[in-house]
Amino acid sequence: MSRQVAVLLLAVGCWLSPARGQWKETDILLPDSLGGLGSPQCLVYDSANNTIYVGGAGGDCVLAIDGTTNERVARIPAGSNVSTLCYNPQNNKVYCANGGDGTVTVIDGATNSVLATVTAGNGPCALCHNPQNNKVYCANKYGGDVSVIDGATNAVLATVVAECGPGALCYNQQNNKVYSANDRSDNVTVIDGATNAVITTVTVGANPDVLCYNPQNNKVYCANGGDGTVTVIDGATNSVLATVTAGNGPCALCHNPQNNKVYCANYSGDNVTVIDGATNSVIATVTVGSEPCALCYNQQNNKVYCANYFSNHVTVINGATDSVVATVTAGSYPGALCYNPQNNKVYCANGQAPGSVTVIDGATDLVIATVAAGSCPLALCYNPQNNKVYCANYGSYPYHDSTVTVIDGATDRVLATVTAGHYPYALCHNPTDNKVYCANDNGGSVTVIDGVTNAVVTTIVVGASPVALSCDPAWNRVYVANFEGSSISVLRDSGGSGVEEIVDAELRAPTAATVVHRVLFLAMASSPKAQAASWLLDISGRRVLNLHPGGNDVSRLSPGVYFVREEPQTRAQTHAIRKVVLTE
Repeated sequence: MSRQVAVLLLAVGCWLSPARGQWKETDILLPDSLGGLGSPQCLVYDSANNTIYVGGAGGDCVLAIDGTTNERVARIPAGSNVSTLCYNPQNNKVYCANGGDGTVTVIDGATNSVLATVTAGNGPCALCHNPQNNKVYCANKYGGDVSVIDGATNAVLATVVAECGPGALCYNQQNNKVYSANDRSDNVTVIDGATNAVITTVTVGANPDVLCYNPQNNKVYCANGGDGTVTVIDGATNSVLATVTAGNGPCALCHNPQNNKVYCANYSGDNVTVIDGATNSVIATVTVGSEPCALCYNQQNNKVYCANYFSNHVTVINGATDSVVATVTAGSYPGALCYNPQNNKVYCANGQAPGSVTVIDGATDLVIATVAAGSCPLALCYNPQNNKVYCANYGSYPYHDSTVTVIDGATDRVLATVTAGHYPYALCHNPTDNKVYCANDNGGSVTVIDGVTNAVVTTIVVGASPVALSCDPAWNRVYVANFEGSSISVLRDSGGSGVEEIVDAELRAPTAATVVHRVLFLAMASSPKAQAASWLLDISGRRVLNLHPGGNDVSRLSPGVYFVREEPQTRAQTHAIRKVVLTE
C-alpha cells in the first residue's frame, strides 16, 4: 500500500469518528480521469443546471461540479491559464477566457461539452455579457482589442480595436454600450452594443484601471491610477463631462445615494475627493490621514468613514456637508472597516501586533471601545443573527497568531477568542446554519465557529492556502478556493459541519511565505534579456512599490503580508506571484 493511500485511509477513519457528529463524506484525489486543474482562481454558477464551474491557472481545463451531489461531472478541455469565467443565462452557456493562448472556450451548460473554441486576442482577461443583444465581450490585454461573441451562434461578430491594454469592462444598460478601460493607452473605448462599432474613444487620464457605472445619472466614472484623476463620461453622449482632479493613487470608491456623491480615497495623496454626482464638480477635497485605504458608508447618519493605514486613525466625513466631523484615533495600521446597522457602529481592524478593533459610535463618532484582538487583524465579518463581529487575526513574525476574536455587537466586549488554524485569512457567515467559517491560509484548513455558542464546531482540513470563501445558503454549503493546493473544497452542514467533498487538482506541498526584514532582495535574470517588471502589492492588491533586481528598501512599509508580482516576459506566460511577510 502506498504512503499516499495509507494517509488517506487514516484521514477518512479520523473523520468518521463520532465526535460532535461531524462527518466527511469523501476525498477526491487527483490526478485521475477528471484531474489536471491547477491553482483554481475563478468560479461561476450555472443556475439552470445547478452546476459550479471552476477554472485555474494550470491544467488547461474547466471542472464542472454538480451542485446537488458535489461530484465532478465533467472535465472540460479549455485553453491555457483560465483567467475568468462568465455565464450567459439566455443560452445556458459558460464562457472561459484563456489568458495563456488567446482563446475563449464556449461550454454548453446542459451537456458540459465544448461548443466552440473562439479565437480572441492576446491575453484575454475580462468578460462582460450584454443581455440586450445576447453578446459576450472579451477584453484582450496584450492584443489591444475586444472580441465580440454572438451568444447564440458562438461566432466572433467583431474584433473591436480598443487601443493598448484593455483590462476592465463596464456595461451601460440605459444606452446599450460597453466601455473598455485601456490601461496603457490612457483612454476608454465606447462600443455600440447593437452594431459592435466603436462609437468613440474617450481620452482619460493615465493608467485607467477601474470603471463604475452610475445609473442614477447615467454616467461612467473612470479612476486613473497613473495621474490621480477620475474621468466622468456621459452615458448618452460619450463626452467627457469632467476630468476630476483627485489625489495620488486613487484606490477606493464609495457612493452616497442620499446626496448623490462619489467619494474617492487617494492612497498616496492622503485625502478623499468628493465628486458631485449631478454637476461632476469636486465639492471638496477632504484631508484625511496617511495612506487612506478603505471606505465605509453609514446610511443611518449619512457619514463616510475612511481608514488611514499609516496615520492610525479613521476620518469621519459628513455626507451632507463633506466636512470632517471627527478624526477618530484607532490603533496602528487600520486596514478594514465593518458596519453594524443594528447598533449603528463602525468597527475598524487595526493591523498591528498585538492587534485591536476600534469601535466607533455612528451617531457621536466617539470611540466606544478599543477591543483587544490578536496579532495583525486582517478581516472583519458581521453576523446579523446574533449581532456579533468576528475579527481574523493573521499574525506576523515573530508575533504568531491563530485566533478569531468574537465581539458582542451590543456591549463591545470580547465574547470569545477562538483558536483557529495558522494565519486566519478570510471570514464568511452562513445564515442557513448560523456559523462563521474561517479560512486559515498557512494551515490548510477551515475553522467552523458556532454563531450562538462561539465554540469551534470543527476544524476541516482542506487544500493548501485557502484564500477565499463563498456561501450557498440555499444548499447550506460553503465553497473554499485553495490557491496553493489547486483545489475547491465543498463544505456542508447536515446536522453538523464537515467536508462534503474536496475537489483536488493535484497534491503538492504549500509554498511558505518569505519573511523579509527591511530589505527585499530580487534575483537577477539568468538570461541576457531584459528583467521582467516586478511590483510589491499589499493585501488588497494595490501596488505600493516598484521593485528592481537586487536589494529593495522596504523599511518604510508597514509590517504585514505583501505579494511580489512579476510581469510575464512573453504573452504566453502568466504572472508570477509569491507571498512575503515584512517584519519590523
